[in-house]
Parts: sequence; C-alpha cells; structure tokens
Amino acid sequence: MPKLSSASELTIAERDTKVPAYKWLYAALRDEIVKGRLRPGARLPATRELAKQYGLARGTIMNSFDQLKAEGYLDAGVGSGTYVSSVLPDELLEVGAKGGTKPTAIERAERRRSTYAQRVDLFPNLELRPSRAFRTNLPALDLFPTTLWAQVASSRLRRVSMNLLLGCDAMGYQPLREAVASYLTPSRGVHCVPEQVAIVSGVQESLDLVARLLLNPGDRVCMEDPGYPGAAAAFKAACTRVSLAPTDDSGMTLHKQALRGTRLVYVTPGHQFPLGMTMSLPRRLQLLEWAAKSRAMILEDDYDSEFRYSGRPVPSLQGLDQHGVVLFTGSFSKVLFPSLRLGYLVIPPDLVDSVSALISITQRHAPLLEQAVLCDFITEGHFGRHLRRMRQVYAERRSVLQESAAKHLAGLLEITGVEAGLQTAAWLCGRLTGEAAAAAAAKRKVEVTPLSRYCQGRNLREGLHLGFAAVSAREIRSGIKDLAIALENIPIEKSL
Repeated sequence: MPKLSSASELTIAERDTKVPAYKWLYAALRDEIVKGRLRPGARLPATRELAKQYGLARGTIMNSFDQLKAEGYLDAGVGSGTYVSSVLPDELLEVGAKGGTKPTAIERAERRRSTYAQRVDLFPNLELRPSRAFRTNLPALDLFPTTLWAQVASSRLRRVSMNLLLGCDAMGYQPLREAVASYLTPSRGVHCVPEQVAIVSGVQESLDLVARLLLNPGDRVCMEDPGYPGAAAAFKAACTRVSLAPTDDSGMTLHKQALRGTRLVYVTPGHQFPLGMTMSLPRRLQLLEWAAKSRAMILEDDYDSEFRYSGRPVPSLQGLDQHGVVLFTGSFSKVLFPSLRLGYLVIPPDLVDSVSALISITQRHAPLLEQAVLCDFITEGHFGRHLRRMRQVYAERRSVLQESAAKHLAGLLEITGVEAGLQTAAWLCGRLTGEAAAAAAAKRKVEVTPLSRYCQGRNLREGLHLGFAAVSAREIRSGIKDLAIALENIPIEKSL
C-alpha cells in the first residue's frame, strides 16, 4: 500500500485534563484509526510537530506512539516517519464493526429525494480494463503521443500566467474558442465565430445544457431509434416526453407522428449512432425546413465524424442552417483520449448569454489549464497531424475487419459499409440473437455489443456493434476467428 503523507496538522479530540497526557493522546489516535479517519498508510506528523501543536513534552508523544506500535496500529522506520499500519490488528476489525456510529432515524428510513434525483440513473463511464476486440467507443490509446502531449503541457505550465491561475469566462478559454471555430469552419462546414463557441466537458454536458436551456417538463423531444443512450438519459432527467424516429439508409426519418409537437430534435447526421449511416443532403434540408416552420430547435451531435473513410463529406446541418435553429456539439475525448473531458457547443448568437449564465452557476468554466494545453496542441499543428495519422491507421484496421469478416463470418455476420467512425454495425444471419451472440463471444474473450441495447421502441433486426479502432490488425484477425467459432457454436434454443 502506498504511503500517504500528512500535509496538515492532526486534529483529534480535546484533552480531558483528568487523564494523563500520554493516555489521552494514545486513546485519541487509536480512536482516529479505528473510525477510519486515519487510514492505513497515512503518515503522522513528526513528534516535534505534535509536541508543539498540543503543548506537550516530546517524550509524552513518543510514549503514546510506542504503545500504538506495540499494539500494531503504527509502523515506523528510521528516518522515514511514522505511519498507520497497513494491516491492522484483528481486534480492531471487531471493534470497528461493533463500535460504529448507530444509524439515525433519517438514515434508517429512505431519504427524501427530489423528483429529478429519482429520475436520474447512473450513466456508466468506460470500464478500466485492457482493450480487446471489439470494444466500442474507444480510440487507439496506445498510439496517442503522450510524450508530445506532456511536452506541450510542460511548456504551458512553465509559462503559466496569473490569469490562467485565476480563471476564465464561463464560455471557456478565448484562444481555445478561436482555435475550435477555426477548426470547425473548414473541416465541418460550420459557420460560427469564436463568441458562439462554448467549451464544455463533452457531449453529455451539452445535452444537459441544451435540455435546461430549451425544454420545460412535459415538452417533447424527438431522437433517433436506435440512438445514443446518454441522450435518452439526459432527456429523461429533464422530465421531457421522448418520441422516437426510426432510421433508414438516409438517416433519421421525418415521420409526422414522431415530430408532432416537438420542441427539440436530437440527431447524429454525420455518422448515425449506432448504425453508422450518413444523413443525406435532401433529408438534412427537409429537417431544417421543418424546424424553421415549427419553431423547433435541432441539437446536432457530430459523433465520430472526424474519421471519414469513404464518400463525399456532407455539410453539417449547422452550416446549412439559414434560420438559427441548430446547436452543434462535439467532443475531443474520442479523437484524443477519453479522460480529456473537453468538448464544444456552437450556439446561435441570440442564445449565447443564456448558455453562459447556465454554465456560470454549475461548473463555472471547464478546467482552464487543460483548455490551454489543448489549445497549444491544436495551434502548434499537433492535433491535425494526429488526426491524419489516426485516420490512416483506422482505415487500415477497418479494411482488415471487413476482409477478415468476409473470410470467416460469411453466413453468420454481415458487416455494414463503414463510412466513418471507430466502430461499425453488423447484422446477424439466420436466427441468431444479439444477446446470445454477445454472451458466446465473451466466453472467448471477444467483446461485442448487441444493437438491441440501443433501441427504445423499435424492433430492430438482430445485430452487433463492433469497434475496430482500439486494437491492432493482428488482434482484429484473431478476434474475428474467435467470434466465428463463438457464433457457430451457439445452441439453437439460445438464439431464439
């Protein structure tokens, strides 16, 4: 267990003057350890510091420490200090179990929570485990230039200014907003100025912001089915009514019933989640026309569009918008690395002040030093070079996936055409089900996700979601072989 240093004064129970000083200190320290306030591995202040803090003789402190060492509560090494023992006495565990604080009446009863808290379910983060075929929503972290990122960060920190330590505008670090606007204009056809760009922690925050900006409880939201579960969770938390629009080869369909009375449409037109098709230009224009006539808004999620492998790029909805009905959001977490919680939300000019106010009463602003490092990474050209390199790597891995699947999965699984992104949809053949396929694959240490898990109301054809970006070509070939064996050996009754 790592040693935990103590950087502050030790605060313990007040002394009872009727009790000898060494007994009081012994009992107080033991109590702190028993109750877990001094954790295993925590370093205690030096005896001289404690003597000065509590006005005691140093010998008194040492006597108390010696008693605690003898009983197994403390460890000490010459010149290294005194620490709470990593392995505590057996009796301590019994005392801790028996001597814990009794639950109060409020704790025994179910706590009263707001209706908002009752609507919110935990939306899980990526699990911390090694990447393997075919984990989705994950870039090739082993190919990220960590040394270069560290150099950029180090350079920024060496010349950090007072302003960077102080904070920034709620909308974000101005140079980063300028860099994002300059990047989005040529690469996505987004029409914006830096003042319209808000730096957020990612698409999930954008969903929450837009819901609080535009929607009241009971308002109707329309989203794709199948679609992104995080969006459904955010709209549920906002107490909205969610209507579902099926998809076809041109993207989200514009069914009158699904759109009737809708205040907000959430859509992933550049690379539909999870099926991967691109919304056609005629469909985009139809959606924009409907929104303008209906006085509705559109939240365009630029999911995975940085990595396009085939087909001509289609202008973003925001770039085609002539009536200010589109908000455009994206994230750097899939492009660079997931723990970089930075993204952007491009806002119509008349809504900028409202979004700024919303951010100001929640997170105040995104982490400023990380914004500054990312800005340097972009403006020094590293971001563009990394994108170009990874686009080539992912294109090669995509080709390996398609070739291996055609060779080993014929009659079992049909890979769809992958135009962009880090993963692809695949359709199961025959009577196989996605859940049965995922369970069988897991036994062979292959990770696939049933497409049915992204459906809320639609009976979608049975299929799987396969990621190809995070693992090497060799692992992809091996994974395809293992997946073929898994699918071939699924009992018929489990696939029904």
